[in-house]
Amino acid sequence: MLRKISLALILLVSASACKIFDYIPTGPIAPTELEISQALKEALQISIQNAVSRSSKEDGFFANPKIRIPFPPEAQRAASTLRDLGMGMVVDNFVETMNHGAEKAAAKATPIFKNAITSMTIADVYGIYKGDEDAATRYLRSRTSNQLRSAFRPEIDNSLQTVGITKYWEPVVSTYNKIPFVDPIETDLSEYVMNRTLDGLFKLMAEEEAKIRQDPAARVTLLLERVFGYQGSTES
Repeated sequence: MLRKISLALILLVSASACKIFDYIPTGPIAPTELEISQALKEALQISIQNAVSRSSKEDGFFANPKIRIPFPPEAQRAASTLRDLGMGMVVDNFVETMNHGAEKAAAKATPIFKNAITSMTIADVYGIYKGDEDAATRYLRSRTSNQLRSAFRPEIDNSLQTVGITKYWEPVVSTYNKIPFVDPIETDLSEYVMNRTLDGLFKLMAEEEAKIRQDPAARVTLLLERVFGYQGSTES
């Protein structure tokens, strides 16, 4: 009788244990809402830091063909004409100096971008988390474009004046405009450089964001590895 009772208890415990194990997750545990939010903001901060560092270093724009600022398209005919007249050095100096101005401006961008991160809502976070590999970068640009333009204009203007870019731009334009039978050029140099500086920064940010999403080696913290590693495991 005692043996039957013992056997029944063993079977009961075994059955209960099986039910308990049914509730134990067998795969990776999904990150919490807070973890996702913190990881996305951390990813953006790292992307900003790396993008600004890459673009603001010496020749960060000028030596990088991906973001190098070329002679303004509106004035390409002026550049070609000046080269034909043996003034190619003026054009080359202008392009190099313009890019160095962008590098100086980029160095001041970090606090502006970081402040913009704090405005993300939980809905924004989940939309970005489930979005494309550059979703966070595109979100940041779409939501802050106007503010960045207003904030960057004085920085760009100051940088252009600091590096003396106008001493190259004004001779290029004035010399070209003195050529008979050509249409005068009126290009807002500050706006052009500002737009291309922002384009370059966001391009590098998108690259950095994609690295974190795709490359485990780029997830430099445990939180990034947990959140984006889980995302990668569920998509594979």
